[in-house]
Amino acid sequence: MTSTSVAALSNIADQLRIDSIRSTTASASGHPTTCMSAAEIVATLFFSEMRFDPQAPENPYNDRFVLSKGHAAPILYAAWAEAGLFPREELLELREIGSDLEGHPTPRLSFVDVATGSLGQGICAAIGTALNARRIGSDYRTYVLLGDGEMAEGSVWESASAALHHRLDNLCLVIDVNGLGQSQATQFDHDTKAIADRWTAFGWHAIEVDGHDVQRLLDAYNVARKTTGRPTVIVARTVKGKGVEAVAGKDGWHGKAFKPDEAEKAIAEIEAGMTAGVARPEIRQPDGDRRPPATPADYSKMPAPAYKMGELVATREAWGAGLASLGGVDPRVVALDADVKNSTFSDRFEKLYADRFFEFFIAEQAMVGAAMGLAARGAIPFPSTFACFLTRAADFIRMAGISTLNVKLTGSHAGVSIGEDGPSQMALEDLSMMRGVPGCAVIYPCDGTSTERLVVEMAQRPGMAYMRTSRPKTPVIYGPDEKFPIGGSKVLRQSDTDVATVVGAGVTVFEALKAYDTLKAEGINIRVIDAYSVQPIDAQTMTDAAKATGVMITVEDHYAAGGIGDAVSEAIALTGVGVRRLCVREIPRSGQPDELLDRYGISARHVVAAVRAAVRK
Repeated sequence: MTSTSVAALSNIADQLRIDSIRSTTASASGHPTTCMSAAEIVATLFFSEMRFDPQAPENPYNDRFVLSKGHAAPILYAAWAEAGLFPREELLELREIGSDLEGHPTPRLSFVDVATGSLGQGICAAIGTALNARRIGSDYRTYVLLGDGEMAEGSVWESASAALHHRLDNLCLVIDVNGLGQSQATQFDHDTKAIADRWTAFGWHAIEVDGHDVQRLLDAYNVARKTTGRPTVIVARTVKGKGVEAVAGKDGWHGKAFKPDEAEKAIAEIEAGMTAGVARPEIRQPDGDRRPPATPADYSKMPAPAYKMGELVATREAWGAGLASLGGVDPRVVALDADVKNSTFSDRFEKLYADRFFEFFIAEQAMVGAAMGLAARGAIPFPSTFACFLTRAADFIRMAGISTLNVKLTGSHAGVSIGEDGPSQMALEDLSMMRGVPGCAVIYPCDGTSTERLVVEMAQRPGMAYMRTSRPKTPVIYGPDEKFPIGGSKVLRQSDTDVATVVGAGVTVFEALKAYDTLKAEGINIRVIDAYSVQPIDAQTMTDAAKATGVMITVEDHYAAGGIGDAVSEAIALTGVGVRRLCVREIPRSGQPDELLDRYGISARHVVAAVRAAVRK
């Protein structure tokens, strides 16, 4: 570039510093110094390297930018104001309750793909956006700004391995090595060689630069674009608080806004170093959409479940069959695995649509993070693993909820019903975890037909969804034409003389049906409900049952907190009818599935006892 162009980019960097100071001072909170260290990185990316339409941030062919160090949000907002998306004056509304310019970025803003601020997640999501470029046949690139302190997060290194495995040469990571964390110096301080060596060991192309040298940054981006077969990391040595002598490189300024008088002095100091009379470079535009418009998926073409009544089918296997069928009618559907595809049966999808199947090995955080990035760019990702291992990615799931992303999670092998593998493999907290995510549908089918039907319901429902599947084979009780809307339930047994209602889901539906037969022989009628939709729960059906029978009993292969019992209790609270919860109330042990269901109080025998006790009372 010419010296004039370099000067123009340096001016933009300084303007971004000024805007970051002004906005954080106006809000009396925020992280101006971490923005100041990244100013040249952001200026060169947005106003020289990246191709994007500044008036259409959601253009699917724009290069993507993910701010992994989300506390540097003010400089991201300043960059888009500088690009002309909204007036610079709006930056002064930072962190106000009526403004979408929040303390950390969320997709309430059109230019934010995923919520960031929980450190170590941005790079994971960026893998998903990079994979999505392949899915749609685009040459857009994905850039990530990572803080050096984030490298202590294990998810960063999970993603480092995953990005290499997928040969993501359209992914460029820039690390802002300012050497200072929140409470002390970062692990590597300014040792950019040690950092670069680590990334090189993970197979990345690592480039060390002075992060305040505009030309060196531009040269590094050029090398990254030309690198094939592997991702690139630019390790940029910077100074926290760069541009203002009073704070530059000094500890103790993390998360502290300048006071008004300090801000004016700092801004004057920065302005004194700017070059007058240079024009801002033109933003590079994307090539545009060269493909024909996508044809909407026709879900009416989904084949009906082909199971016979009474046939024994594990819901995990039916989920795999349903996902494979779904892939044939909706090209947006992709599957992600964490090295358990032959147990979850996602390998059925892989065999048919290998180009839409992404393996993440035993790296659940990276898998869910990548699903977030894919969903943000229009894919419908179905990441799956054993339900117990999804708890490792709980923070990613939480952030996906904040991002309101269209991620469809599936956890298999849930509960004590898995049998001999023991408590470390028995997800007994997952319903609680997933019900805690606002807007997330939580689905728990009991047979093959309902599972396949609900896979389609999940795909068509906007927003997050979670399906819990089971290891044991269970009998098919629903015909191929049965419908299963999310938010519904199925009343399986009912009479005008029911003395109690038993609500189950998954494997416990069959324990409830066994209990029904035993009690029926004694002249005691009960109502049995399959609550396949745990969230939203079918409140009307539950309320009607509570009023009709006066006794509500839930039985679930889950701990007491946050599961089916709580969902039903919330639904019927206004009726005044209490809920007797049969659930796992201690840490279980290995054993045969039937033995475990009985030992931990959720077998048919315990349901019968609970009903008898309620009737006597």
